[in-house]
Amino acid sequence: MGDVEDAEKPGFDDSAWKEITLPYAWNQNEAFLKDIRDLSTGIAWYRKTFVLPEGNESNKVFLEFEGVRQGGEFYLNGSLVGLHENGAMAVGLDVSRLVKPYPAKNTVAVKTNNDWDYRERFFNQKYQWADRNFNANYGGIPKNVFLHIAGEVYQTLPLYSSLGTTGVYVYATDFDIAGKSAQIHVESEVKNETAEAQVVALEVRVEELDGREVARFEGVPRMVSPNGMTKLDASEVVGNLEFWSWGYGYLYTVRSRLLINGMVVDEVPVKTGFRKTAYHNGMVYLNDRVIMMKGYAQRTSNEWPAIGMSVPPWLSDYSNRLMTESNGNFVRWMHITPWKQDVESCDRVGLIQVMPAGDAERDVTGRRWDQRQELMRDAIIYNRNNPSILFYEGGNDNISEEHMAELKRIRDTFDPHGGRAIGSREMLDSKVAEYGGEMLYINKSAGKPLFATEYSRDEGLRKYWDEYSPPYHKDGDGPLYKGKDASEYNRNQDSHAIENVIRWYDYYRERPGTGERVSSGGANIIFSDTNTHYRGSENYRRSGEVDPMRIPKDGFWAHRVMWAGWVDLEEQLTHLIGHWNYQKGTTKNIYVVSGGAKVELFVNGQSKGFGEPSYRFLFTFPDISWEPGEIKAVSYNASGELVSEDLIQTAGKPDAIRLTNIASLAGFKADGADVALVEVEVVDQNGQRCPTALNLVQFELKGEAEWLGGIAQGENNYIGSKILPVEGGVNRVLIRSTTQAGSVRLKATAKGLKSASLELSSRAFPVTNGLSEQLPSDLLPVNLAYGPTPASPAYTVKRIPLRIAKATAGSNNELAANSYDDNEMSDWYNDGQLETAWINYELENESAISQVVLKLNNFRTKRYPIHIEVDGQKVFEGNTPLSLGYVSLKFPPAKGRSVKIQLAGGAAAHDDKSVEVDGTKLDDGVTRNDAGQKGRLSIIETEIYELPD
Repeated sequence: MGDVEDAEKPGFDDSAWKEITLPYAWNQNEAFLKDIRDLSTGIAWYRKTFVLPEGNESNKVFLEFEGVRQGGEFYLNGSLVGLHENGAMAVGLDVSRLVKPYPAKNTVAVKTNNDWDYRERFFNQKYQWADRNFNANYGGIPKNVFLHIAGEVYQTLPLYSSLGTTGVYVYATDFDIAGKSAQIHVESEVKNETAEAQVVALEVRVEELDGREVARFEGVPRMVSPNGMTKLDASEVVGNLEFWSWGYGYLYTVRSRLLINGMVVDEVPVKTGFRKTAYHNGMVYLNDRVIMMKGYAQRTSNEWPAIGMSVPPWLSDYSNRLMTESNGNFVRWMHITPWKQDVESCDRVGLIQVMPAGDAERDVTGRRWDQRQELMRDAIIYNRNNPSILFYEGGNDNISEEHMAELKRIRDTFDPHGGRAIGSREMLDSKVAEYGGEMLYINKSAGKPLFATEYSRDEGLRKYWDEYSPPYHKDGDGPLYKGKDASEYNRNQDSHAIENVIRWYDYYRERPGTGERVSSGGANIIFSDTNTHYRGSENYRRSGEVDPMRIPKDGFWAHRVMWAGWVDLEEQLTHLIGHWNYQKGTTKNIYVVSGGAKVELFVNGQSKGFGEPSYRFLFTFPDISWEPGEIKAVSYNASGELVSEDLIQTAGKPDAIRLTNIASLAGFKADGADVALVEVEVVDQNGQRCPTALNLVQFELKGEAEWLGGIAQGENNYIGSKILPVEGGVNRVLIRSTTQAGSVRLKATAKGLKSASLELSSRAFPVTNGLSEQLPSDLLPVNLAYGPTPASPAYTVKRIPLRIAKATAGSNNELAANSYDDNEMSDWYNDGQLETAWINYELENESAISQVVLKLNNFRTKRYPIHIEVDGQKVFEGNTPLSLGYVSLKFPPAKGRSVKIQLAGGAAAHDDKSVEVDGTKLDDGVTRNDAGQKGRLSIIETEIYELPD
């Protein structure tokens, strides 16, 4: 640590330095120990020696760092070979002239600096995304490093900023989804660094998951001049394809091979998948099927306690696959382009990605905008072969049309055929962006898809079941946040899960099939509790559906119920919120999340009746008295048929500890970087988890492993401690392998409980002269659990939109058309007088009108008393509810062609929920604030419906 003099020189004595295996952030042990703002920063040096394989004396040699934080100076054998400063993307270094051939030793030295206020050396400019709120600062080399060896005629690497090259580009066109065929294209950038012109051909081989070759084709040979560079291409229609899809991470290996005189001189294997996409009619299409975006806005660090982001690939797969197991279909990485390991992980598990480049909360200009463009260009080139990326995000806030056009040109230049939409947060009225959407609120469109970039930001600790369970935390109890009530950020599990149901219902109600203008879904923030900005009582954010060790909260299972389908429910699941271990005399509300039409509750076989439905998925059973035994929720469809059930049994007294290894299918590798994830439970004598147990467990580790530990509420969050409590009867710990293969024994003890032991064995990891040919993700399987994209429609039509021919208004008649223009940035409003607070719509055809849907200005803070007439007959009268965007006003079908909406009295403003607890004002409508205008009727969008036959 520190700016060590001469550390770049090969002869420097580093014998006293700590030996580590990459990836390794030097401050990773602080993950979840410290507030993000307090993570240690400074200069750190890394050094490594290696020997090239024999017989590579005249070859090209490149180093690829997947990323350093924040800036890095790179040296080989004492010579400076590069500088990389953006802290997000990969960097490539051509070290061919400096590397020593076999058997000489080579020394790589890297000087890193993760200062929060790091500035570019030549522009003296900070990076917008080096932010203390959301970009957890795990410094040094927290990502993988690769050595590439090639001949003098070779295919370039996709590392543009540092090498100026774009690599191999694989994509498909002319899809026949039903016929299972597509035309596969390969474009390869080729360099000839020999002294003579070379005639080079491109041969492509496409291989199945099991290695079987399914296609082979060649392009037209080209002559490449000495020291020249060109692009070769080849394509062919390939049949019997399996298309990549949600929860179906079907991947092919496409081998791009260079031939000279029929001999292979270079080969680049590209692991990729093929899928068809489209973005129109306000919807997203995957393989010709509409998919509503249901998922999570996740911090790009995707970190774990005591190890930060530098986890092995199998653990990335475990975490990301959990999102699909909650029936989430996408992840929106927040602010910073994701690590390549997570990108490839999402390919394998079948999880759609939204890929940002780098930003904060606003548009920027000058050099800072140049930084964002450069990072977007580099990220697109680096990740354009990954099928799970469907969206490129230009910013976590609205950006100008000029800037959006510039990013779109980058996409069109470097990924013109990848089937990816480019947009930004908001961009509701943009003519350039191909998707958009606000945070928190409901947006709808008949054009480009709009989905919420983040919603449901409440926080809750997994430890807190409800107010009736140890440690008896009162829902919402916690410190103020910046002097204001922070109850929403100190929830119990039950209220947190219910809030998730309430919030999702707003999007589900406006899903595809509900009209011409629809919502394309939303990203719940976040998936796993994170070492970033927080508002609750802990020093980390607890908005997750799983805790930092990826143990599910009730919200995880609630989403699994609500998201069980591409759009509509395709499976009707049931989840009982909570547990069934209470004190005698406890009476409480029981909540069930169900996809069924009705839910019946049973306690020890006795029916307690049917639950009160709300928000489509929530069923409430008030005042249920606890008695030991079992509680069961049974769900029925609209025809009264049983569709699913959930059952919870009362656990007995805590009796023993149970340890379970959540194992990688690739085995426990003795590489010094692999980890084992071990679950510890307190169970009764029948082996059932005790859901209210909070026992303190002591661990003893012996053998070839290093203790990392877990997390729990308490001093220093128990980070790194070998004494750790279970919470809700369960916890998890991490142990890291050493570089020596051998046995590992983990023992767990607790007062009054039977102890438990777990035996592990790490297997040897092949390393020769400091290098390994085994990639970190080798041997990892793909997730095919959800099967290919179904051929059936994803939704049925719920209501039929009626076209408005024209509108007249009591005042500002010239603005009347704004209320049905499919633009949520415009509105019609009257002059503030009650007698002019009306608007009349004339439909194209007479219809049986049964519903009016409105988006009103100040929708989150203002109730409007209105009445609605159809051809002069009053069909609705009442106050509009507060909402996150749209309100649906239903009435018995009324035949007519004219619909008049009129303010019936003074509109009343309510508590300003559009102000965050930190004082930030959130727009709840157009930028004009009508909260104090009692005689003002302001309509952003009007939709009029009839029911289908």
